[in-house]
Amino acid sequence: MKRRDVLGAAALLACGTSRAQTAPAFAAEDLQHAELLRAAGLQDTQAWAFVKELCDTIGPRPAGSDNERQAAAWAQARLTALGLANARTEPTPMKAWVRGPASATLVAPVTEPLVMAALGNSIAAPPAGIEAEIAWYTDFAALKADTTERAKGRIVFIDQKMARARDGSGYGPAVAARSQGAVEAARRGALAVGIRSIGTDHERIAHTGAMRYEIGVPRIPAFAVSVPDADRLAALHAAGKTLRLQLKLDAKSDVETTTQNVIAEVPGTDLADEIVLVSGHLDSWDLGRGAVDDGAGCAIVSAAAALIARAGRRPRRTVRVVLFGNEENGFHGAMSYGDRYKAVVHQLVSESDFGAGRIWQMKSRVQPAALPLIEKMASLLAPLGVAWPEQGANEGGPGPDAALLMRRHKWPAIGLAQDGTAYFDVHHTVHDTLERIDPATLPQNVACWAVTAWLAAQAPLPFGPAPL
Repeated sequence: MKRRDVLGAAALLACGTSRAQTAPAFAAEDLQHAELLRAAGLQDTQAWAFVKELCDTIGPRPAGSDNERQAAAWAQARLTALGLANARTEPTPMKAWVRGPASATLVAPVTEPLVMAALGNSIAAPPAGIEAEIAWYTDFAALKADTTERAKGRIVFIDQKMARARDGSGYGPAVAARSQGAVEAARRGALAVGIRSIGTDHERIAHTGAMRYEIGVPRIPAFAVSVPDADRLAALHAAGKTLRLQLKLDAKSDVETTTQNVIAEVPGTDLADEIVLVSGHLDSWDLGRGAVDDGAGCAIVSAAAALIARAGRRPRRTVRVVLFGNEENGFHGAMSYGDRYKAVVHQLVSESDFGAGRIWQMKSRVQPAALPLIEKMASLLAPLGVAWPEQGANEGGPGPDAALLMRRHKWPAIGLAQDGTAYFDVHHTVHDTLERIDPATLPQNVACWAVTAWLAAQAPLPFGPAPL
């Protein structure tokens, strides 16, 4: 090795040593307290009690409905009872969509009723219904690629399949059929659009969910059928049969109402004006009882904050629980929160909205200087079975409402990824019920969230702005 190489190596070593010495670090007593929270979280019973009472006493909570308002009042009282401070509701106006009766019947080549559900925001069909031949497409890409008039005057059916994955990665490629299918079908002159349910189950249940229209494109009714019914249509189409469908669908749009966020806090000390936000969404679709999506998430973060509140030490920053309104069909709660608190420093935004499975991975979206702190946080979650990936560790997503706030305000974020292998079996269906939650998985979630929120509140430097 040449002399200048030796000197260069020595300089790099000295630089590395200097950086190691000056790297931000948590106080030893804060790490010890995090370990106590971790142990206490594993004994938690509050999360199960929260979601059970929510589902048993309120049930489904469509945005803007009386049930959602009742749930907000219940949650405000429940958060106070858990020992959190400043519990309140913050309403915001919205225009709601309200489901009515609907049915879809195959009338040729055979007569068979299909299990179906209208998609959120769908307009109603004409009072007499719609009866037309089906224009069948393998997937959404096939519809978008179609430059013929095959869809004109017909009911388009999109047979988009969804892949099962622990991280839910099959959802993104599939959900465009639901959200954008009506627009692409209408551009081609279709009378209505039906889709294979965006889900991973094989039961005769239909998955609802939001769809959208575009200005300047005709609005047509939109619905989903169960996976077995979609398989039946596909088999008939493959056999060369001409398919004909009768659709009846009633719904109301633009109903003037309000939704609301429910907020409560563990007040901070010297950095009380800075916020560590942990969240879920209180609204749900109307088909099930909103247990998995997202009663479980609301319960987990509420129990984690309650654990911090009663653990004997106040955090430096304020830990704020936000149970958002109308995540499912418009993000009114998240947008309202951002408008109201945009001038407030947020140390962290995060959301539990992927069911009740065990947390298996942590990712962040923080400024590079904060990464040593995130790595240390991850080390305290490791005994709970949570990994910090070698690749993409700082490219995380914090959940839907929190992600909207992250993008709009560059607020830093952490995502705690739950095992979602079975999540899309029940997502937006009649099977989203309390029975689909394993109470044994909730304490691990509470422990993870308590440790994460506590250490974010104690961190010696800001996590933001988020690198986007």
